[in-house]
Amino acid sequence: GDVTRSAGGVSVALVEMGTASPNLDLMEFSEPDIFNYTTLLLSEKKDALYVGAREAIFELSRKNVTVKNNKVQWKVAENPMTMCTLKGKSKEKDCLNYIRVLQVVDDERLYVCGTHAFQPQCNYLNLADFSLGGQPEDGRGKCSFDPSQSFTTVMVDGELYSGTAYNFLGSEPIISRYSPSQSLLRTEYSTSWLNEPSFVFADVIREGTNRVDGEDDKIYYFFTEVSVEYEFFGKLLIPRVARVCKGDLGGQRTLQKKWTSFLKAKLVCSMPELNFVFNVVHDVFILKGTDWRDTVIYGVFTSQWGNVGLSAVCAYNMTAVEEVFSKGKYMQKATVEQSHTKWVRYNGITPSPRPGACINNQMRKQNISSSLHLPDKTLQFVKDHPLLEDPVLPIGNGPRLITKDVNYTQIVVERVRALDKNIYDVIFTGTDKGVLHKSVVFEGDVHIVEEIQLLKNSESIKNLLLSSETRSLYAGSDSGVVQSPTAFCGRYLSCGDCVLARDPYCAWDPHTAACVNIFDVPSQRRLIQSLNGDADRCPSGRVKHSVTVKPGSSAELPCLVHSNLAQVMWKSNGSVLTEASRFHLIGESGLLIYSVAPEDQGHYECWSVEWAPAAGKNFTRLLAAYILTLDLPPRPPQQAGHVTTTTLGSQDTSSTHAVEGNGKTDGAPLTPALAPPSFTAIVQLTSPPQTDSSLTPPPSSTVKLQPKQHLPSTSKATHTESQDPAAEYLQHNNSIALLFLFLLFFLLFLAALAYNCYMQYLPAPCLRLRAALVGSHKSANQPEYRACEAGLMEASATDKINMTEQPTQNGSQTTQNLRALRDTGYETEPECGNGQIPSHSFGDDSPSKEKPFDVDCDSQSIQFADADEPCC
Repeated sequence: GDVTRSAGGVSVALVEMGTASPNLDLMEFSEPDIFNYTTLLLSEKKDALYVGAREAIFELSRKNVTVKNNKVQWKVAENPMTMCTLKGKSKEKDCLNYIRVLQVVDDERLYVCGTHAFQPQCNYLNLADFSLGGQPEDGRGKCSFDPSQSFTTVMVDGELYSGTAYNFLGSEPIISRYSPSQSLLRTEYSTSWLNEPSFVFADVIREGTNRVDGEDDKIYYFFTEVSVEYEFFGKLLIPRVARVCKGDLGGQRTLQKKWTSFLKAKLVCSMPELNFVFNVVHDVFILKGTDWRDTVIYGVFTSQWGNVGLSAVCAYNMTAVEEVFSKGKYMQKATVEQSHTKWVRYNGITPSPRPGACINNQMRKQNISSSLHLPDKTLQFVKDHPLLEDPVLPIGNGPRLITKDVNYTQIVVERVRALDKNIYDVIFTGTDKGVLHKSVVFEGDVHIVEEIQLLKNSESIKNLLLSSETRSLYAGSDSGVVQSPTAFCGRYLSCGDCVLARDPYCAWDPHTAACVNIFDVPSQRRLIQSLNGDADRCPSGRVKHSVTVKPGSSAELPCLVHSNLAQVMWKSNGSVLTEASRFHLIGESGLLIYSVAPEDQGHYECWSVEWAPAAGKNFTRLLAAYILTLDLPPRPPQQAGHVTTTTLGSQDTSSTHAVEGNGKTDGAPLTPALAPPSFTAIVQLTSPPQTDSSLTPPPSSTVKLQPKQHLPSTSKATHTESQDPAAEYLQHNNSIALLFLFLLFFLLFLAALAYNCYMQYLPAPCLRLRAALVGSHKSANQPEYRACEAGLMEASATDKINMTEQPTQNGSQTTQNLRALRDTGYETEPECGNGQIPSHSFGDDSPSKEKPFDVDCDSQSIQFADADEPCC
């Protein structure tokens, strides 16, 4: 499994799966060919964990689930198997015996029930020899028929309270009670009582001896059902909480063998500001206090529309639940036709005693000592009005925790007393991917401490139990059982990680320099713990690592952050690096510097910046520190007379300050030497403006570094130069490179110029030069070429001559005029230099037929001269 720490108090957390250290202290149990380890029962007295699986029941050690103490198999006989397959069920999967009920009857027996090939059966398991004894009982109403169907049970004083389906098809849901001394008591077969419910949890709330009104203990059921009070285009689901009284015996005439105290109300878990409702409850845990008024109900919810991808944790005070059931308004079916609401508030007179109330001292004064004595008017009202209008609102009127892309399936909660003597609720939630989230309630907000990958196969966690004595969690899934400690303090390797985790179980021990569980160390030892995330109490200091690389190579500086809510900030010589910094790549695992140059040398620090809402400020911690230097080649021997010898005095080195672990100095930040030890380096540091004063590096300053001398013992003088050898090395290399590039580009320019001149692509000056160079090679029997060349030699490049005004100009002007007409855009235009002789001469004044591509050279002015022969 993996664990990842998250930090920062959040009421709405966007949890992401992260990578972390493996090899957690997890213990797993499973056996070959046995699956569905989903029914768990923890016995503190027997120091055992009982596991109900498919066709098997195990007794495991509570301290180490890998130790199996006992096992018993409960398989299906051939006849029930055949009947199951005839009903269309799978022989390899459905028609097996899935153990769904494990409840303690007394110190010697367990009551167990299984689906038994869609014919539920129950039996007693003797703990002495771990065997099933006696004749199996009918399990209808006690256990579900379908192994995938939801149901819940709780054993209260030897009586089994259950919520499940009573028939094979699952169309008759009931909440029932089975007692050896009393008859079966159950709900009505009515959609107003139960409408396709999906049961998730049931438990008893004891009234205690201090109850002044003498009310009875109550059993609460939690489920999701199809709404009966609203019209919707589909089946609208509503989370419910229902209540029955432990001493309920049913009615004398009305509601015989039926609950007379059954009432149900809506559980609200929503974000009012966004008008978003979490309307499906998956699991509930009741965190009981010494008094029932201190009890808090925690539930995990999702939306009916699964594409939203959100899960929520809502908490409810038991006093708010009791207020709704004891004083809430009733609802009745609406009689108005075409109404969008099927049920409306009942505004009539409520019968007395209050319908659905448990027997109390006031009723006893009226000679009503049991439900059998209740008047029929009250019983009939309960039968017709089991739904209460007032909803049960969560603490704070909203979810305590909302997670994105996570589906919660199970929840358990424990109260922990931290070192500050305050009690905190620690919430453990399991997901459908085998992940466990650990959160803590701090001043009304829920802060996610860590997430742990419990199951290797990333399957759903279908059951979750908590043992306060062993401080262990037990997760049941289809493939096995996993035991996990409630805290992984040893995973926090630094004081900052330990404190910023804000885990009530964990504290930093300065003596051992380790994060320890506060329950495992003596109370007199001084530990560092801060639930508001005050990491300033931690001692600072971090060793700097030296990194030496060759010029032009890459350098990787690792820096791992274990907090999902922390941001990484890199500093180079006191200046904050950004994504736009030169040749720097800031990644999740560290800093990568490409093509390291001398200016990249210096001090590099990786800081974790984490916002702690409880403390109201940012906490910065130094995670890693490096000194990056270049491995420069040895310098050639210097000529005599070019080196100035000096002796480094103590007065020059006294201004150099060492950088402590917190990255701060008394003056300017220290810059590592940019040269070999025998030279002095001058570095200018410039810091960008910062928004957070706590993160602002020292102002711009010039630091003069004078490292220690490492010279042979025969020499007592040190050498220094007027310029940095690293800068000289860079300047030398750059000069050669620039000279080479200049020569290369100059040669390419000359070659391009010569080529374009020869190919007649350049204007008149170059063409005149070309004509002068290649004119002697022209053929003498081509007067047109000779005319063009003579025109080139005599024409002026800046004069623009109109041929209509000067018809007697020499041939050079005519050539320039004709040259402007050369580029007509047609590929068929005749050219003088293409090897063909025009069909007419310049002196021919005879009119000719105009053709589509003929050009009148005498009537058009010359604009460009881009050819050396006439175009017409």
